[in-house]
Amino acid sequence: MRALRGAIQIVGDDREEYFAQIQELLTQLLAQNQVNQEDLISILFTATPDLKIDFPAAAARKMGLTEVPLMCAVEMDIVGALPRTIRVLAHANLERSRAQIKHIYLGGAVVLRPDLAK
Repeated sequence: MRALRGAIQIVGDDREEYFAQIQELLTQLLAQNQVNQEDLISILFTATPDLKIDFPAAAARKMGLTEVPLMCAVEMDIVGALPRTIRVLAHANLERSRAQIKHIYLGGAVVLRPDLAK
């Protein structure tokens, strides 16, 4: 089992745009790690407190992740933290080393882990 990390800073307040950005993050995370739905164990999403558009899991369900357990939580409200950010922690059954896992950070979220955002 491996853990896959990722994040995206959301741009805009439109629900469709919000869903599209979350789906882009998930699409890249799964594609770059060659993960299919059967490999997934679960996905945990966190959202900064300033995001109130919808649950990130709703975007995942809309893109077809209907049989994967999903959970959403609110990120800690820390002074100076990156605003409007969705973080993802996905667990998957993979036959790869940790070094082979590609973590995906998009847009403004690259500053969270520049060492992983290759």
